Amino acid sequence: MLHRHLNHQRLTLAAIDDVISRGRWNDWAELRQAALADHTVLDKVTRVCCPYLTDPYAQRYHFWMCYAEEHRAAA
Repeated sequence: MLHRHLNHQRLTLAAIDDVISRGRWNDWAELRQAALADHTVLDKVTRVCCPYLTDPYAQRYHFWMCYAEEHRAAA
């Protein structure tokens, strides 16, 4: 995914936030693959999602937080 306002394609916190908030299915699949390959990505996903958890309408962030928690417990 080409990130608006970013001039690189690394999975920084800003890039992960961009993928979660604006990403499509393929972008989410790439984030999932990266998280499965490197569990530090799960930590970054958690850091990105935490501020949004008080908002019940931020369903994308709730989904990714649950995903990160489930896969961190399985690791």
